[in-house]
Amino acid sequence: MELLEIQDPEKRKFMEASERHKRALEKEVKHISDKTEQMAKNALIIGGALALTYLLVSQLGDSEKPRKKNKKNAEETDAADTATHPSEASLLSKIGSRVVDQATLILLDLAKEKLSEFLQSRKNEHS
Repeated sequence: MELLEIQDPEKRKFMEASERHKRALEKEVKHISDKTEQMAKNALIIGGALALTYLLVSQLGDSEKPRKKNKKNAEETDAADTATHPSEASLLSKIGSRVVDQATLILLDLAKEKLSEFLQSRKNEHS
């Protein structure tokens, strides 16, 4: 049976064309899977950067919440805190907000770079 297929030039031509198309299809599928893997990695990096930013902001922002106090000691503690440490609280909050701002800027810059690389690769792919 194979001998007849090999001897028939038209069948051989179709079989060779079929093999070429199969190889081209496999190459295209591999290329698409590689691109998808790269996009997933970029998405994970950007998502991680945003999650880290959120965690930093939420952790540093939680220190400003008022703590629950006893009703008796609340008035005494508030008066003592404002009298003894009025500038420390504002200094610490300023430092904390600066750290949060800088961390946010760094992470957003990293996310921007990754996003621009992704868009550039998509643009080159379509060209």
